[in-house]
Amino acid sequence: MLRLLSALALGFCLASTAMAASPMGPPRQTEALPGSGLEPKDLRVAEGLRDRALEGSAAFGIVEELTTLVGPRLAGTPADHRAVAWAEQKLKALGFDKVWRQEVSFPYWRRGHESGEIVGAHAQPLVLTTLGGSVGTGGKPLEAEIVEFANFDALKAAAPGSLNGKIAFVGYRMGRARDGSGYGPAVGVRGAGASEAARKGAVALLIRSIGTSTQRFAHTGVMRYDAETGKIPAAAVSSPDADQISRLLARGETVRVRLDLAAAEMGMGRSWNVIGEVTGRESPEEFVVIGGHLDSWDQGTGALDDGAGIGITMAAAEAIAKLPERPRRSIRFIAWASEENGLFGARQYAASVGAAWEQHQVGAESDFGAGRIYALRAGVSPEALPAIRQIGGVLAPLGIVTEETGGGPGPDVGPLVMLGMPWAQLAQDGTDYFDYHHTPNDTLDKIDPKALDQQVAAYAAFAYLSAETAVDFGRAPVREATR
Repeated sequence: MLRLLSALALGFCLASTAMAASPMGPPRQTEALPGSGLEPKDLRVAEGLRDRALEGSAAFGIVEELTTLVGPRLAGTPADHRAVAWAEQKLKALGFDKVWRQEVSFPYWRRGHESGEIVGAHAQPLVLTTLGGSVGTGGKPLEAEIVEFANFDALKAAAPGSLNGKIAFVGYRMGRARDGSGYGPAVGVRGAGASEAARKGAVALLIRSIGTSTQRFAHTGVMRYDAETGKIPAAAVSSPDADQISRLLARGETVRVRLDLAAAEMGMGRSWNVIGEVTGRESPEEFVVIGGHLDSWDQGTGALDDGAGIGITMAAAEAIAKLPERPRRSIRFIAWASEENGLFGARQYAASVGAAWEQHQVGAESDFGAGRIYALRAGVSPEALPAIRQIGGVLAPLGIVTEETGGGPGPDVGPLVMLGMPWAQLAQDGTDYFDYHHTPNDTLDKIDPKALDQQVAAYAAFAYLSAETAVDFGRAPVREATR
């Protein structure tokens, strides 16, 4: 089930698709569309939320506080638990009507020391990082010859036993794209490459970092072992170091690498989803879900992944909570736990919802950095499309285009969407997101506060109108997982 959910969420979040803009175009800002379930006064409230956020929102301050007072938040660690306490206290201070925790259990992995170097005639250090979930090198350095593969498919095609005693190295370079579509073709080797290499006899796996930066930072990320295959250590090297290895091999040199990695699963850990609710005035039992994930990898401070998403959606919900009148439905902000190592918080939340998923009218999450939103897409029933077009009209002054095909939900709303919950995607510009993703360089200085304000403006208007409309969003259409 974990493999299915992770693959589905990855496809939802990162595969590319062709989009088509709405042929109708956006309505005038205070003109209510037939069938939208909204009135001109509702649009004026949403426009007010939008415009006030553009003047300055709470989002950057929330991210600054989280990344400064807590910092990196690897799931299950004391820092993660501090983040949970911070989020709970923050939601109460911001005036949410209800705030509570939901406990989540998952395998707890801990990183130790890590180093690597090319040894021999061309000795030089390597910048690398252990992949999340990997074993270490057994308490002592491991040294072996490198065998290079162009991509994961080439590694899969290697003959059994052909890598006996060797280190498999996959040098595939991820492509840069606004929508992050280069991630999907690149990331498979990170998740499953170690077991594939072990089946061919390898003693370790090295990969070029799954990222787009040319800086000398290594990108971590979660990996998994097959139950039937022996466990070998797995690490990612920075892109410049991957180039160095490839150049030596291209010269016909034998490249030997020494790895010294200390890492292991430490049994079961725990954390909590932190949930805040703005209670609806007429149908409080129905929810619009927005949020991001609270955990992060341990190298940077998790500012982009996903402190920004927490700040954006928390600030949007807070802006709605400050209105003199609540929207028709409730708005539920969720800071999901343990996203990075397998969507455990999202899965737990969806399991707790079960057959009551229909109370969740529509969900959207922010988990793609801090770039400005450029498109609105949705997976709703045909009857709900007028409401989406109406929302798109309010978002249009933000530079956001409504597109009626393509897109997909983010990872943490994925399990709810699998139950049937409709979704919306407020697509962010991720052109440089994978320069920093899962690296020590994921820090607050990469965030433009005004870009966060634009996103808060979009999320606040979207969430308010979704909660206010009399339209039922129906059931998520069955479609191929796409971004």
